[in-house]
Amino acid sequence: MGELRADWRLRLRREGAEGPVCGAGVLLTQDRMMTCAHVVGERDARMWVEFAENPGIPPVGARVAPGGWLPGPDRAAGEDVAVLALDSPRPQAAPAPLGRGLERGREVWIGGYSQSFDDGMWLSGRISGLHGDWVQLDAGTNAEVVRPGFSGAAVQTRGERPGTEEVVGLVVSWRGDLELAPPTENDLAFSYMIPVDRIAALVPLVAELSGPDGWDRGLERRLRQWFAGGEEPAVRFCVVAHGSGRDRVLQHQLHRAHLVCRGGSTRPEELVETLVAQLRPPRYQHNAYRDWLLEGGTAPDRTDGGRSAGSGPVLAVIGLDEDPDPVALVLLLARVRTLGFRLLVVFRRADGAGLAEVARHLLVPALEERAEVLVRRVERIEGEWAGLRGMVDSASLVPRPTVEAAARRHRLRELRLLADPQDQLTQLKQLLRELRDDLGRAHGPGAADLPAPRTGRGPAERR
Repeated sequence: MGELRADWRLRLRREGAEGPVCGAGVLLTQDRMMTCAHVVGERDARMWVEFAENPGIPPVGARVAPGGWLPGPDRAAGEDVAVLALDSPRPQAAPAPLGRGLERGREVWIGGYSQSFDDGMWLSGRISGLHGDWVQLDAGTNAEVVRPGFSGAAVQTRGERPGTEEVVGLVVSWRGDLELAPPTENDLAFSYMIPVDRIAALVPLVAELSGPDGWDRGLERRLRQWFAGGEEPAVRFCVVAHGSGRDRVLQHQLHRAHLVCRGGSTRPEELVETLVAQLRPPRYQHNAYRDWLLEGGTAPDRTDGGRSAGSGPVLAVIGLDEDPDPVALVLLLARVRTLGFRLLVVFRRADGAGLAEVARHLLVPALEERAEVLVRRVERIEGEWAGLRGMVDSASLVPRPTVEAAARRHRLRELRLLADPQDQLTQLKQLLRELRDDLGRAHGPGAADLPAPRTGRGPAERR
């Protein structure tokens, strides 16, 4: 199958927004894309890049990146590639999943922008065999052979499951046995692509992105889910080494954070001033907030009533273990968390300083808060059963959790008494899984991820 829309499928125009559509392209990173050199035409040409399948992402100009011009001859060439640098990055756009594997007979599909089909035209075919450094694509009929406007388009495999599709090449040309245009005028006609494997041999960036450490799609999925909020714990922790595929994913997702602090380069005083500006307390409380965040002590009075835990903006702390005093920074973040901020905490090393403090002061409280919310939901379901039992048919009630709410409540109290934060984390995660199972059985698939019903009380006060 495959995703219906993809940010990384690009439509190209020459010069600017009013220029003619001249081909397609593939987004590689937040500020790089690739297409065919013959689509660009000249090395110094300016192109207009449109995210045709996601109009929420603004178009942007682009020019050939340094080292990104590999024109080559017209026929069966190994080089007809151009890597373009966007005038400004588009981190909100998900890059293409590149793959080097080719399997003869594998079905592929292609989206391009041919004449009269500027909004998109879709073709399918199968990987056939080599044609020099290019790969031949067989179509069911000549009408499904690519045509002008498809150059630079992604050749994408059909994944068995969502998220498993890969871009394995760029459309570069077509050829008919009678040398007539369009393809339907020929007895035989075929499409051709430059495989990602060949492009990787020419372009180091493509080699890196299509390699085993190109992207960490699992981390990407988890970060997207966490940034979206909803039912996720208020603190997310991960270890991301410099220069890795995980680091590339992290940098691509950081635009979703409201504030970013970098250990070793962001001074605590700078962070606190930014946080206080974000909170906007009355002017007379400015110093009280600043002093409390930096030094601890008694928290200032919240004239705004405060936010519920984890409902506020996201603060991403990148490389906390690289801070000169990571323990002090963790304690500062613990106070920040009580103000309603959601925290993304990233270590650069698995053995970085401050791990124990992160577990004790950030992760355990966040998981306790999440468990408290879910226990209250189970209690509410049990209360509904008790209040309506005998008044309505049992089929009209949601299924009752298999474990009594009182047992879940008792378990949560016991976990709060554990002395070792690592034990607390392990058992809190297990309790959360059990609570989600309870709610899943009570409301069906995904019920634990649905918001609780609205009441007159705030989220932290629901019973």
